[in-house]
Amino acid sequence: MSGRPPTTDAVRTSLRRRVTVQGVVQGVGFRPYVHALATALDLAGHVTNNPEGVVVEVEGDPSAVARFCDRIAVDAPPLARVDSVHHQEVPATGDPAFTILASTADGPTRALIPPDTATCAACLGELADPHDRRHRHPFVTCTHCGPRFTIVTGLPYDREQTTMAAFPMCADCAREYTDPADRRFHAQPVACPACGPRLELLVRRADGDGPPGPVPEGDPIAGARRLLADGAVLAVKGLGGYHLACDATDPAAVARLRHRKARGDKPFAVMAASVEDIEPLVRLAPKERALLTGTIRPIVLLRRRTDVPPVPDAPWPAQGVAPGSPDFGVMLPYTPLHHLLFGLPGDPQGPRLLVMTSGNVSGEPIVTDDAEALERLAHLADAWLTHDRPIHVPCDDSVVRLCDGQPLIVRRARGYAPLPLPLPLEVPPALAVGGDLKNAFCLGAGRRAWLSAHIGDMDDLATQRAFERAVAQLESITPVRPRLLAADRHPAYRSARWAARNAAGRPVVRVQHHHAHVAAAMAEHGLDGSEPVLGVAFDGTGYGDDGAVWGGEFLLADYDGFTRFGHLAYAPLPGGDAAVHRPYRTALAQLRRAGIDWSADLPSAAACPADELRVLRRQLERNLNCVPTSSMGRLFDAVSSLAGVRHRSRYEAQAAVELEAAALRAPAGDTTAYAFAVGPPERDGGPVRADPAPLIAEIVDDLRAGAPAELVAVRFHRAVAALVHAICVRARERHGVDTVALTGGVFLNSLLSSACARALSADGFTVLRHHLVPPGDGGLALGQLVVAARAGEGAGAPD
Repeated sequence: MSGRPPTTDAVRTSLRRRVTVQGVVQGVGFRPYVHALATALDLAGHVTNNPEGVVVEVEGDPSAVARFCDRIAVDAPPLARVDSVHHQEVPATGDPAFTILASTADGPTRALIPPDTATCAACLGELADPHDRRHRHPFVTCTHCGPRFTIVTGLPYDREQTTMAAFPMCADCAREYTDPADRRFHAQPVACPACGPRLELLVRRADGDGPPGPVPEGDPIAGARRLLADGAVLAVKGLGGYHLACDATDPAAVARLRHRKARGDKPFAVMAASVEDIEPLVRLAPKERALLTGTIRPIVLLRRRTDVPPVPDAPWPAQGVAPGSPDFGVMLPYTPLHHLLFGLPGDPQGPRLLVMTSGNVSGEPIVTDDAEALERLAHLADAWLTHDRPIHVPCDDSVVRLCDGQPLIVRRARGYAPLPLPLPLEVPPALAVGGDLKNAFCLGAGRRAWLSAHIGDMDDLATQRAFERAVAQLESITPVRPRLLAADRHPAYRSARWAARNAAGRPVVRVQHHHAHVAAAMAEHGLDGSEPVLGVAFDGTGYGDDGAVWGGEFLLADYDGFTRFGHLAYAPLPGGDAAVHRPYRTALAQLRRAGIDWSADLPSAAACPADELRVLRRQLERNLNCVPTSSMGRLFDAVSSLAGVRHRSRYEAQAAVELEAAALRAPAGDTTAYAFAVGPPERDGGPVRADPAPLIAEIVDDLRAGAPAELVAVRFHRAVAALVHAICVRARERHGVDTVALTGGVFLNSLLSSACARALSADGFTVLRHHLVPPGDGGLALGQLVVAARAGEGAGAPD
């Protein structure tokens, strides 16, 4: 690990500088890169990792030192992200060579752990090469790819602080690890068949009694491939947890997995062996192809093709993979194990499309522990393809779609976490705990925020425990020691109760749900809050300051606070969650509010059982257990039921998803839009109200005239986009605001998001849409963080 020693004259005229590099610079081959750069420039000195990042001292000819400082960030390795480079002159020492020193653990933690990264082309070449010693090795990796975040147990990032510590390197791996010319120089997860990790295939016993047993002979991969081809459900240990896999083209296997997982109709993600296998199924734009094949490899939501007949011999997903959805969620293999599971050239042909869904029962956290996998997945899986490398950090697959050519993150996890987000303002060390659905929390300090990977829904005890473990783990690899906590204002949120229980004398700032959504969009776009924006916050449920359920909000907001400029008119939500799961209830409530009788010719009335219809009528007449709501998400549910699209939701937002799908199928040529009534404020200075009653009446007229559901759906989408534009124009006229943030889970609807942005941009508005964090509750904690920071450490009294 030595460079060429400098000459005597060079020692006399040498300059020495200490260079500190911060960012994603550990675990990405940065020290080997520095070694190569320094020796190429005939510089002496050393490089080391410490909790701050990478520290380099270089000594030699002043011009060479200057070139080194200029190039260190520009030519960095592909997975590195250099945030800052600081250098200072220090006394020359006359070092004879350039060396890589052992890491040090002194100092504050400022280094950034990289995310897990898809297997690179070079490693895939070795995997498939019969003459390479890593041929068919399921854990082939190098400094440019493989596990990082999910195996790290501490900082600085060295092998002994990863779950690879239990696997001593063989002589060949150790030689590569210490060779500056090798691609695996200081690659911490380096491994080969001689030193592990190792796969094992376990199969459920035929009698169903006792734990599953190992397959005694044969290649575990080949055995797993045969099981999948025979219709089995396979638990596969991945980077951040177990997946449940089955042949996506086998209707019986898909139905069996759906039943066992209690998933309702929620779409499954599909892993395809190659891009070519999915091209007949979906519309694939170049940017979507780049997302699929890049280093992150998220699940990409792609529009299903309806314009071509099936391609002969192409693998076609079973109908049960994504029933009612306009999209397929598709990803490509991102680990060597995945590639082997599909088979290398010459292997027997297996399934080309696999359902690959999180290893859990719906609503629970993903399983990572091997013993737990055998217990918790016992009723789900027929076999387990596992290995002996522990997963330290759970991490689900990320989900992304493109909207108008830009990424729209649905779920932020593998490939993105734990990279920090830059903040437009200073924040004290703080923890924002997020919401209860699709929970993700956020740590922040200074001008950085670390948004956690997706945790899950907090109504499950296992998810709450996973939340606690994730908070402790993320704190351990960041410099944040929270002095302030932020939480939602909902009095019953489990996340907020956790913050109160764990405050330990620290202030807890409660942040209104939709204000947090708007603040998240502002922070993502780098706004410092000096000018307000009009936040259009549309979602299903958020606790309002008046005790109602909000969700169709127009907020004049900055980080300091908000004014409710407008909202959807309140409608009763009969039975609370019962109405969420039965959209016909929200439809009937909207009909009654609009003064329209529940006649049997209307799909919503026909869908409601007669006994329930009678009870519901009395419930609405007496206003019993009818929380008022302004939710746009619930209005989407109501229209979905009115149009006959979806009367019962078996997963969150199913009615709205299928209404969007119907709108996408609408015949070309129609340009009609329904209309809301936008009335004056109920009091001077109060919010304007958008009343959907006229729209509901128009829908009923169309239905009675024989209009198909597709026409109703697209006219409703146009109505919502027109409403957004109209109220934004009013806000600009009254308050001069011309920046609009579109946020909240409803804006995962790309048809609506695109229509709103198009109309607003054409009218001169600056439109903020989410690209780095989810618009739904998965991004809520970022907004909580910046609002709470602005409130100040003394603003919230301990709960």
